[in-house]
Amino acid sequence: MLYPNPKNQHPKISESAWISENAVIVGDVTIGENAYVAHNTVIRADEPGASIVIGDNCNIQDNVIIHGLSNSEVMIDNNTSLAHGCIVHGPCTLGHGCFVGFGAVVFDCNVGNDVVILHNATVRAVEIPARKVVPDGRVVTDQKDVEQLEDICSDLKNFKHSVIKANLDLVKGYIDLDCQN
Repeated sequence: MLYPNPKNQHPKISESAWISENAVIVGDVTIGENAYVAHNTVIRADEPGASIVIGDNCNIQDNVIIHGLSNSEVMIDNNTSLAHGCIVHGPCTLGHGCFVGFGAVVFDCNVGNDVVILHNATVRAVEIPARKVVPDGRVVTDQKDVEQLEDICSDLKNFKHSVIKANLDLVKGYIDLDCQN
């Protein structure tokens, strides 16, 4: 379901994206090529001056919430995965090829390319450099916490790539199914 915000800004969605019929997308939202937006997702840029940009080949899984505060921006770069039930709240930037795990909360931060934020972690008011891992359940709310983060390992790199591939396959499958009906 697509809705304008109070400023009458409408979502802009690539024709190659697949959006679940019960996802809610409101306002100044741009969704790129081959994106997958799953069931019960809420993406809201309805507060004054809020905007959300979701890049190409991203997947936004079930029950994800993406919201922008007034005069803030959420930027999600290409090939990024937001897993079931996570919250990404603006202002926030997620770099290319990131993964945000189940139930994680990411708010008011800049996250570099290829960062993995694992399940139930909280990341707020920090800048995370490229290729770092936030472990399961970790709370990262001070820049000193960032210094403790380890680099991404090959297993997690492979995992991220497999999630992107699986969801690109879903986009193709759902679009093919829609064309048959």
